[in-house]
Amino acid sequence: LVRFRHNDAGDLDKRLARSEGEEGGRLVVLEGIYSMLGDRAPLADFIEVKRKHGFQLLADEAHSFGVLGPHGRGLADEAGLEDEVDFVVGTFSKSVGAIGGFGAGNHPEFEILRYAMRPYMFTASSSPASIATSLAAVKKLAAEPWRRERLAANSARLFQGFKGLGLDTGCDEVSPVIAVKCSDESTTIGMWNALLAAGVYVNIALPPGTPNKLCLLRCSVSAAHTDAEIDRIIELFGEVVAAGHGKKVVNG
Repeated sequence: LVRFRHNDAGDLDKRLARSEGEEGGRLVVLEGIYSMLGDRAPLADFIEVKRKHGFQLLADEAHSFGVLGPHGRGLADEAGLEDEVDFVVGTFSKSVGAIGGFGAGNHPEFEILRYAMRPYMFTASSSPASIATSLAAVKKLAAEPWRRERLAANSARLFQGFKGLGLDTGCDEVSPVIAVKCSDESTTIGMWNALLAAGVYVNIALPPGTPNKLCLLRCSVSAAHTDAEIDRIIELFGEVVAAGHGKKVVNG
């Protein structure tokens, strides 16, 4: 296992160059939308490196499936590069609103995963009801692009609202995953408690579950949120910061 710098295709290129001549194949794994800050992989840049070095590429579209692309299939769909991605994995527990997940690929030996992948071997099969629910939701996502459009509008509304408050979102890309970076654990916990008391639930992410001692409040936006609800969330974040709970989350 070799790590490369986050979203840095140049660093990946250098590390692959060092491994030239080594036995075995090479598989590069990236995410469509990253789960903590909501940033995206620069897929076109990684595809250029792929063409140079000939590795296989796996895209984890867990947070981008049903969200990105003209057909809602994720980052590769949005970029028009699905044919360049060898394997796709995702989940039915996010945009689909069910349980379970999927893996897809055209590799001739792909079916071996059914027999050699331990989580698959030791997990009971999904029920017919779960599969039917997932299938119906996937069809609805494909047939009703207005849901993705509404989700994109809601995400942009919350993101711009946070920026207007001067909050540090950790990245400049808009997605349904929107985080607020805090300077320390006590600030994060105090702000989380204050928001919860006001009726807003967000996820809290603290070390050691995050890299580089990162402390986050992570919001997950839905197409079902109304403009009024999003505006109220922005208002409450502002009130919590003004009250001193989040005094260390504002840029500058």
